Amino acid sequence: MRQKQKTYESDTDTQLELPGFELKREKWQESYNAQIGKKNSHIKNRSGIEIQPMYGPLDWNSKQYLDDLGFPGESPYTRGIYSTMHRGRKWSQRQLIGLGTPEDYNKRVRKLLDHGATAISLLPCNSGFRGVDCDEVPFQLLGTCGTVVNTVQHMDSALKGVPIDEISTAMNDPTPFTLLAFVLGTARRRGVPFESITGTSNQSDYISHYVANHMFYRLSQPGSRRVLVDHVAYCRKNVPNWNPVSVVGQHVQQAGATPAETMGFTLSTAIQYAEDCIERGMDPDTILPRFTFFFDISISFFEEIAKFRAGRRIWARIAKERLGAKDPRSWRFKFHGQTSGVDLTAQQPLNNIARVAVQASAGIFSGLQSLHTDSYDEAISCPTEEPARIAVATQNILREEAHLCDVIDPLGGSYYVEKLTNQMEEEILNVMDKIDQAGGMYQAVGDGLVQKMIGKSALAAQEKIEAKAEKIIGVNCYLEENSNVEQPEPYRPDAITMKAHVEKFKSFKSSRDQNKLDEALHSLRESAGDINQNIFEKVVEASSADATHGEIISILREELGFGHPMIIT
Repeated sequence: MRQKQKTYESDTDTQLELPGFELKREKWQESYNAQIGKKNSHIKNRSGIEIQPMYGPLDWNSKQYLDDLGFPGESPYTRGIYSTMHRGRKWSQRQLIGLGTPEDYNKRVRKLLDHGATAISLLPCNSGFRGVDCDEVPFQLLGTCGTVVNTVQHMDSALKGVPIDEISTAMNDPTPFTLLAFVLGTARRRGVPFESITGTSNQSDYISHYVANHMFYRLSQPGSRRVLVDHVAYCRKNVPNWNPVSVVGQHVQQAGATPAETMGFTLSTAIQYAEDCIERGMDPDTILPRFTFFFDISISFFEEIAKFRAGRRIWARIAKERLGAKDPRSWRFKFHGQTSGVDLTAQQPLNNIARVAVQASAGIFSGLQSLHTDSYDEAISCPTEEPARIAVATQNILREEAHLCDVIDPLGGSYYVEKLTNQMEEEILNVMDKIDQAGGMYQAVGDGLVQKMIGKSALAAQEKIEAKAEKIIGVNCYLEENSNVEQPEPYRPDAITMKAHVEKFKSFKSSRDQNKLDEALHSLRESAGDINQNIFEKVVEASSADATHGEIISILREELGFGHPMIIT
């Protein structure tokens, strides 16, 4: 079903208001054509929109100011979801961290908090993403690109000295959300009420995993759907300040989707989750204020800004007109941005500092609520300490020295930005129409439609790079055969420490109250077969009974099915 959209028209009366305008424009066009020749005659951005050499009053009708832009914190939300935006409410500096043992993580996160980070994020080890415990894989593979967290005890150590009732925590935590269960277990140990816990289930978007993040197949697609809705219901009742849904556009964009496709897929996924929750009987004004979004910010500067401005405008209409939300808080498009690791290169890695600064600036001008800046060595390894410090400092410099917070939506009213925002909106809505016609995002992914669209865009982008139509410094142009810049050493956790961590984990498992554990795991298994029970509630109870990450997932895989990669031809 076609989403309702404003009709955008150019200011056809401009020549009457500006005497001599048309004559001067034609004179410039003749001069431009004579000088430019055939080079750069047709430039398209990553979403396929042709970019003109110049924009002016014919490209955007300022008489539509209130319809197109309005004011920050008010419909149509193009200029931001809060009235003060960054001038009064700075974005959260949320650095994604994951390495080594819980103690290694704790040491790094406390340093970053000391250097200006205002919120934290935890990335688990790949073994955890795959749904197994640390004693099920060779210890040499553990902790190289994520922290080994398999129990409440591990989480308590990882967050030692971190005031979890004051600091927002993002858990990169696919279904069945064991990391949040471990955080809640830690809160119980410390006497912190669940109402004080704030943050986000950062990988709750199982659809994006089936599309583009193939290590996350913990549960079947139907099983993941059930657990997510249970997770939302539990959090709204028991952890009211937690964001249980983070709809992830990052995965599909890093897999090759264009920025416009990314926003279209992401909004379609949000519609799917909202409608699933509403079908369960939840009030849209109860769930939507806790929906958040997570996006990649590529180096296509103006395109990214237009993507987010258009997405914010579309979501407000969807929340009101399609989902029936009446509370203005439900219309807010709250998003976290991460500078794009896909744009970073292992060649000439120090160039990545400049790339990250450009990407971060685009995110800030877009009006994001939370930002992660990549370290310059992320194309090589898990971020090492000094590059991670520079990544945090990059945000500090943009905020404090470049004064990017002084003006709300400083590019608002730019002929180019407003025209491009309208064009991006049209492209995004075209993508969403295709998803609606396919039966919604759940069905479109199950049928392979979304995967095919991403694959086509990824191939086209790669062909442009190989043909040098898209230049990447240090990769296909401006090469340095004998560069004196040394690449940073990839991070590796201390082998002795990691081996000791695994041995301690084995001892912990053998010392548990087996009767209490068996009872909790039996209750978890029963909940999977009873739609009237909440699976996530049983996950929380099992973790508090010392069940491990792998044990919880193993039972749910048996009951709800294993998630298998889809072969798309």
